[in-house]
Amino acid sequence: MDRVVGIGVLIGAIAAIVAGAAIWLLFTDPVTVATAVETGDVSPLVRQLADVIFNAISGLLAYL
Repeated sequence: MDRVVGIGVLIGAIAAIVAGAAIWLLFTDPVTVATAVETGDVSPLVRQLADVIFNAISGLLAYL
């Protein structure tokens, strides 16, 4: 049962990180989000999301 709870917490944390990055991207680069929604092409959006998450993790690791 502890393993199930641990996996649930991990999935929740990953979902929260992706949601936070999506909101951050919406505020910082709305043109990319609007273009992705209008054209249906999500690859620029995914690329920007990955860049935001990477920068956040690298900043956190630099802080530590």
